[in-house]
Amino acid sequence: MSETAFVGIDVSSQTLEVAVSTLAANWQASSDAPGIEQLVQRLLQLGPTLIVLEATGGYEFEAAYTLQAAGLTVAVVNARMARDFARSMGALAKTDALDARMLAAFARVLDQHPQRERFIKPLADAQLQRLQALVLRRRQLVQMITSERQRLRPAHAAARPSIKRVVDFLQRELTDSDAEVAAHVQQHHAELAQALRTVPGIGAASVAVLLAELPELGKLDRRRIAALVGVAPLNRDSGLMRGQRTIWGGRADVRSTLYMATLTAVRHNPVLREYYQRLILAGKRKKVALVAAMRKLLTIINAIAKHGVNWNPCFHIA
Repeated sequence: MSETAFVGIDVSSQTLEVAVSTLAANWQASSDAPGIEQLVQRLLQLGPTLIVLEATGGYEFEAAYTLQAAGLTVAVVNARMARDFARSMGALAKTDALDARMLAAFARVLDQHPQRERFIKPLADAQLQRLQALVLRRRQLVQMITSERQRLRPAHAAARPSIKRVVDFLQRELTDSDAEVAAHVQQHHAELAQALRTVPGIGAASVAVLLAELPELGKLDRRRIAALVGVAPLNRDSGLMRGQRTIWGGRADVRSTLYMATLTAVRHNPVLREYYQRLILAGKRKKVALVAAMRKLLTIINAIAKHGVNWNPCFHIA
């Protein structure tokens, strides 16, 4: 019986460094279309059980999507997770060749993980990629406007007209960006977007982020969706010590959006307001109560996405 093959691919802007667990030597492929096609043909011959790539700012997507489309099993993992695994294996140095070897070893471990499906999921299709790009660009514009406004007050009088012109330009770009996002959502997600907008505290910008960055919405149970976003409390226990529960990891952009929506919801959403106030009266710190409200809000919108219904406060009182 031939040995099971696992593949690690270290991605850069120009090359793909490929390591296979059953082969002694790595090889390189170019990250353009012809190079990726040659890589696919070679890996199809090897028939690996799992291929792991590290998320590298989008450079990994074309290779991962093409490999997956060819019927190969692909996981794109968080860079921090891959680096932590390498350190745990004693690999403190960092080179493309070594990183590819570590990713191949990581693939073997992930294949035995009890929640293997968390790491191996279909990549975004062209429509979702477009929405993600539009949402990302909107976020960048908001950040640039904030940065320019922060420069305005301490700036010399001679520089202020320039800063104001840049802010005005960026505001116009943001308006155009909002229109593009809204048009895309209306064309591809109108029914779900309308249902989510019925929840007090959830606005158009929040809906766009949820649709773009959390496509699993409505497809997972409440515990798994909370863990995915990073609002599930994590134990910190050892022996007789019981540490404080904390949240960590998850999808930062979704969590930030959920946080801002919750700040509004605990004031204007009757269910979330009552829930938040009840926790405060029970002696919970405001930050703890707010995180709990975030988790409840996520549970509500996950249920709405799952069942395709509009907001009804009677369904969510608990």
